[in-house]
Amino acid sequence: MAWKTIDRITPVVDKDAAPLLSEAVRAKIRSFFERYESKRAVLLPALHIVQDALGSVPLQAMVEVAELLEIHPSDVMDTASFYTQFWTHNKGAKLIMACRSLSCEVMGGNAVLEELKRRLGIDEHGTTPDGKYSLVTEECLAGCDHAPCLLINEKLHKRVKPEDIAKILADAENDQIDVERSDLFDAPAGAVAGSAGAPSGAKEVPQEGGDATDGSGTPG
Repeated sequence: MAWKTIDRITPVVDKDAAPLLSEAVRAKIRSFFERYESKRAVLLPALHIVQDALGSVPLQAMVEVAELLEIHPSDVMDTASFYTQFWTHNKGAKLIMACRSLSCEVMGGNAVLEELKRRLGIDEHGTTPDGKYSLVTEECLAGCDHAPCLLINEKLHKRVKPEDIAKILADAENDQIDVERSDLFDAPAGAVAGSAGAPSGAKEVPQEGGDATDGSGTPG
């Protein structure tokens, strides 16, 4: 029997590497300090800000967030790895969440998921080569009375059939809702160090427009 070994000696982050987080991102994170009793409590907002800026939360960014919040890097990793919303590698500009709840499964959700995989050419937690879409499944999207459901960024698609997938993917506004979006966690302009904006594959910020799903901006 072969045992997998883990190298705990070689650093996974180059301490001499240029910072990933720009001063604009750091300033936005610091702006949350006065809202909480401790810097540690700013961790979740900080991770959202970083992911909006970089498209993911790589290990080096976790170290830089830890330094900013004066906590251990392992605390940042524990949190980032617990929540499925945070990615350690780049995700597509549009994230498709397919519901795998019992109600969606009974109403044909598995067939919808398989059609998504076929059309996109990727499996779960994969990203298309052009960086446009990533695909994941979630336990419930809170739209059980409209099963099967898909969530594309912030827009909920209800009663989806496999034959609807091609039309949904072809719609340029398939992730947009007509509810004004809060900019609370959006990365500032020019947030990525050494560039004028977020890199290819970073999260797009939905703007106003498109069809409303439930009028609240949340599924269900």
